[in-house]
Amino acid sequence: MPSSNPAFSRLGGAGNGQQSAGWGAQPQQYGAPTQHDPYAAPSPYAATTTQYMTMDDVVAKTGITFLVTVATAAATWALPGQTGWGFALPAVLIAFVLGLVIAFKQIANPAATLSYGALYGVALGAISEAFNDIYPGIVMQALIGTFGVFAGMLVIYKTGAIRVTPKLTRWVVAAAIGAFVLMLANLVAGFFGASLGIRDGGPLAIGFSLLVIGIAAFFLLLDFDMADEAIRRGAPAKFAWYIAFGLLVTVIWLYIEILRLLSYFRE
Repeated sequence: MPSSNPAFSRLGGAGNGQQSAGWGAQPQQYGAPTQHDPYAAPSPYAATTTQYMTMDDVVAKTGITFLVTVATAAATWALPGQTGWGFALPAVLIAFVLGLVIAFKQIANPAATLSYGALYGVALGAISEAFNDIYPGIVMQALIGTFGVFAGMLVIYKTGAIRVTPKLTRWVVAAAIGAFVLMLANLVAGFFGASLGIRDGGPLAIGFSLLVIGIAAFFLLLDFDMADEAIRRGAPAKFAWYIAFGLLVTVIWLYIEILRLLSYFRE
């Protein structure tokens, strides 16, 4: 079955009825035939050494990644005064570059995923502390909102209320690109003293934040589908680290946007 998720373009899947090579498949050899030795063939009852990814792997690796992120965020928040802000900007820049490398090269490595989580944890700790100082209690509200959206989309995915199809994937990715272009344009306009009104706390800003939260929620569906498809395709167990990375990116994006939306209502 053709993949509906672009992240599987490198998993060896071939659409349109073509049979793809599985993980660890040996290349076809050409040349003179060799004499067949039935006793040299591996036993069909021998245990395979390949470890395939399971849902338990996804849950465990994702849990570890989120734990590292929360721990570094809490440690940054606990620093005296505004010390955390001194580490926030370098952490964001390094995490941004690392995230691009992981995403485009599809690196399924615990060191890369956990490093990304730790770096963004530092930034989230400083950001959350700043928001909570201005709007007391807003961080807990944002965490509850993020968990609620995550749980809700997981139920929607598991019940099949919304099915992830190639068409849906294209629409979600296109919407995300459009939203990022608007945010970038608003940022550039800010350097010239202008504004598009999507981040000033007004009705347009509230509507834009709700739109972005909706896009991030649909990205959770793509992440869930990626995990299921990897399991169906027999991906190696280490690929769960890449799934954990994708979920972390989406959840961080969702949390920050909910935090921003709640600040608009507080104002």
